[in-house]
Amino acid sequence: MPGLDDTDHEILRLLLEDARRPYSDIAERVDLSAPAVSDRVDRLVEMGLIQGFTVDVDRSLLQAGVPVLIEVDAKPGRAADIAAAVSDADTVERVYRTAGGRVVLAATVSQSDASELLAEHVDLGDVDRYEVRMIADSEWTVGLGTAEFAPDCAECGNSVDEEGEQRTLDGERYYFCCGSCAERFVDQYESLKDRV
Repeated sequence: MPGLDDTDHEILRLLLEDARRPYSDIAERVDLSAPAVSDRVDRLVEMGLIQGFTVDVDRSLLQAGVPVLIEVDAKPGRAADIAAAVSDADTVERVYRTAGGRVVLAATVSQSDASELLAEHVDLGDVDRYEVRMIADSEWTVGLGTAEFAPDCAECGNSVDEEGEQRTLDGERYYFCCGSCAERFVDQYESLKDRV
């Protein structure tokens, strides 16, 4: 399974800046033809590295309320449930869950009360405390840095490198560090599927 080269990194960087950038423009910048860029983007999608092309809405231009940052200290073992529940709210832009059991979300709420957002989506019995802060300004930048493509093997958990394999089973993509892991996983998958 091929890794990422410098050209892949540059294509990703350019798409992160503007996902609607024409392939011809990218091609000029990376010294490839537009069809070659298209092939590389298709390969990055196939690898699962690019999962979609989205729209980033500047909510400051919309009249929707007050932008806030809500920090929630969850009771032990409840942070994942809280994060999942608030991520379904239309007014929530981003949700982060820390290893220490804290959930942080950026949202736009009505002028009345940010606690309504939590009360509407979360069992407040799962919350130790929360704090709401108004956001004065925000900037979201997405960068790759020197990141390399390195998924975990679905069978053994080792890092998958260029020698690895990928398989798609029932529309789900799986990565494997070697052919042996891939065969064991697929055999077990098929066996379990046959029993159902």
